[in-house]
This record gives sequence, structure tokens and C-alpha cells, in this order.
Amino acid sequence: MSGLDKLARPAQDDRPAGREWPLYEVFVRGKRGLNHVHVGSLHAADDEMAVRHARDVYTRRNEGVSIWVVRSDAITASSPDEKDPLFAPAGDKVYRHPTFYDIPDDVPHM
Repeated sequence: MSGLDKLARPAQDDRPAGREWPLYEVFVRGKRGLNHVHVGSLHAADDEMAVRHARDVYTRRNEGVSIWVVRSDAITASSPDEKDPLFAPAGDKVYRHPTFYDIPDDVPHM
């Protein structure tokens, strides 16, 4: 087999037969942004590959300054059906809301 034939063939991956790579959620912080924003998902063999693929797919035009990747199976989230019982208790604690405090003008992004 020639060197050219080797280049034309797809690389073998490390997946066991019949199994997909784990799914990762990708978050990117833009140049002007303060927060990481969910931009999409991808499959990768490991964390390092997920970061590299996320960079290649989601920051091709230098949109970001930081990338987070998180395995989807590591995320625990509330259900929209639990909205009322989960978030309602905070509504009666008005002292937790910043409406009673003066925020100085020189404090950015509050």
C-alpha cells in the first residue's frame, strides 16, 4: 500500500464495536463577553479531543477566548416541570434581590 493510499483511508478510532464516543456540551466565552455561552454539542473520545474539536468547530473565526467542554452525562439539571417548587421559595426573600442596594457606577457588570 502506498503512502497516498494510507492518507486516503479514514483513521481507525478507539471506539469499541457498536459504541459511540461520549457526547460533550460546548461552552465558549466570546472576546467581549463575560460568560461562557452554550454553543452546541459534539462527540469525542476524551476530554482533550473534545476541546480540540470544539475549537475547530465553534471558534473557526476567532470568536472565543475560552472553551469549556463538559460530558453530557456529568450534567445534572432541574426539570422545567419543577420550576415552581424549586424557585418559588426565593420569591419571598426580597432582601436577596439587589433592589435595596446602591451599586456604584464604577462597578462594571453587576
